[in-house]
Amino acid sequence: MNDRDNDTLTPDAFSPATPSQGGEQLAATTFEPLSQSSQQKKRVNVTRVALGVAGVLIAALLFFLFTARSLTLNIDAKAEPDFSLSGLNWSFGERLLVRPGNYTLSITAEGYHPYEQTITVGDADTQQLDIRLAPLHGTVTIATQPAAEIILDELSLGSAPLVDLTLEAGVYRVEAVLDRYQRWQGQIDVIGRNQSQTVDIVLLPDWANVSFSATPTTVTASIDGQPAETTAAGVEVLSGEHELTLSAPGFMPLALSLSIVAGVDQDLGAVTLTPADAALTLDSTPPGAGVTVDGAFAGLTPLVVPLSPGDRHDVSLSKAGYLGASLSLTLARGETVSRTVTLKPELGEVRFAIEPLEAEILVNGQRVGTGSQSLSLPAVQQRIAVQLDGYAGFETEVLPKPGLPQQISVTLLTEAAARKAAMKPTITTALGQTLVLVDPSVETLNPFTMGASRRDPGRRANEVEHPVELRRAFYMASTETTNAQFRQYEATHDSGLIESYSLDRDHQPVVGISWQQAASFCNWLSRLEGLPPFYRENQGIIIGFNPSSSGYRLPSEAEWAFAARVDGNALRRFAWGDDFPPSAVVTNVADNTSALVTGRILNGYTDQFVVSAPVGSFPANHRGLHDMGGNVAEWVHDGYAIPSPNAELAMDPLGAQRGDNYTIRGGSWALSRLSELRLTFRDYGERGRDDLGFRIARYAE
Repeated sequence: MNDRDNDTLTPDAFSPATPSQGGEQLAATTFEPLSQSSQQKKRVNVTRVALGVAGVLIAALLFFLFTARSLTLNIDAKAEPDFSLSGLNWSFGERLLVRPGNYTLSITAEGYHPYEQTITVGDADTQQLDIRLAPLHGTVTIATQPAAEIILDELSLGSAPLVDLTLEAGVYRVEAVLDRYQRWQGQIDVIGRNQSQTVDIVLLPDWANVSFSATPTTVTASIDGQPAETTAAGVEVLSGEHELTLSAPGFMPLALSLSIVAGVDQDLGAVTLTPADAALTLDSTPPGAGVTVDGAFAGLTPLVVPLSPGDRHDVSLSKAGYLGASLSLTLARGETVSRTVTLKPELGEVRFAIEPLEAEILVNGQRVGTGSQSLSLPAVQQRIAVQLDGYAGFETEVLPKPGLPQQISVTLLTEAAARKAAMKPTITTALGQTLVLVDPSVETLNPFTMGASRRDPGRRANEVEHPVELRRAFYMASTETTNAQFRQYEATHDSGLIESYSLDRDHQPVVGISWQQAASFCNWLSRLEGLPPFYRENQGIIIGFNPSSSGYRLPSEAEWAFAARVDGNALRRFAWGDDFPPSAVVTNVADNTSALVTGRILNGYTDQFVVSAPVGSFPANHRGLHDMGGNVAEWVHDGYAIPSPNAELAMDPLGAQRGDNYTIRGGSWALSRLSELRLTFRDYGERGRDDLGFRIARYAE
């Protein structure tokens, strides 16, 4: 048996081999605790993760830097603005790095209305955006010395001082008017931004003092035949050419011609009246009778007539509407006498036929009775008025003629009927636009409710119900303003096209214009026709409006709603009635042919127009107004606001003088949903859209 077959192991088998024995030497492994090894592995993992995250961030930063565009904000404001931009951006003062896309820009500055607008960053490397913040209103105090009437932009504000007038920023024309003082005219530049300003005005007298030393000292003075007060400083005479007459009993009147410059006093020195040989002091009832002496005109009563002594003189008095009178007298040298002559009226018969019988008749402002009657009136021009509460008054003039009776027939109309009768049912602008009269005062459903009930399907949160009453009649254009009409104002305007479909043909409604452009068009049209502009402008920017103006404007939201919805005793839900969808072709909305352009359609409805139609292509509503529920949506006058649910009755509301966004009403060729086509649907904005235009309006009185 050899050793391989022996299972017994000797101790030598476990002995370490030595070099001399030619075997490999075994060495002990260094001991490492298990926990320390795990910590090192964790550190390696964290480091790798951190490096990975840093790499991703660096890559993202490099991607942002290589794809971002430079956007510079040029903000026009006197105060330091604060701004924020939605989305990822990097700001360097008013310069930002931002990737192309749409963002919401918000700007605030002390003294200015907050600004918030959606902006589009394009692909150009460097871009800039010019923004002009709208200042808040300011307060102005106007004081005059002495107190005078203040007229601001042709509107009388009453007598100064006027304290803390609230005015929008801009330039205003100011006038101060006071009788016997020079008219003051100037401008005030209202800073706004909640700042207070004071304007002090000193009026200059529009007269001069004319002094003299008269003999006798008992003289009386008259200017242009009107008695004038004589003081220690003389007589105050208004600027211009005048005649000063000095009179005294027993003396010949002395007439002096004056040329007066305001503020430049004159001294006539010593003035001596010539004693009359004889004098007649003559008066009449009524006064103002013409006097002739021996066939020569001597003046109007009352007056002093110098007469030659010892001669017989024939004196005649005459006045229109009165029988003449005469007297003869002879006076001794130095004699003065007084006479008063009562003139008898010359009468003519005037017969009145009056309806209603309760109406009263006034002659020259004096009440003479009610109903039909005959009056004998002096044969001079008589001012006749017929009036009755609740009715429009009647005024005329008549010249009674002795022996020739005259008749005046009057049937008074109620105030509403008279106002309606005076208004034309339609008017036409210089551009050929037809405007239709809407008079809410004669309609049964007024006041009416704007907005929609919470139960109305499709109602939106901004359609809060609130009561409104319209008292002023107005005209509204029967169609939307066309491209051809707008290009009379802005020749280069182009409404553009969509997917090769033109929006720019002459008879299509103008689109792509801002509220400011629409309001400026109205002012331009007003000036073209000689009407006072409705909107106040400063350097081409609309800064407010004048509600008393009869110039062209955008219809107020309440007027638009009234004209579109109020139909007798009912409120329309849609422009065509209450059914949805419409069963006939009644308006231009996103129909079956518009799918490729709008991406949405009103199923089962075809109006044959992919985009906007020529104005007036569809039937008018019950008032003769076309496209109130389609074709293009329409700017209205009011700044956008959500009504209060507990609002009190509003009378002829026009909204704030100024706004950041303005209200949009009506459907369009790009809309198809039930919510959007209801007449209570409200939208808002500031800039133009390819489905947004406007129609014009103006007050009827």
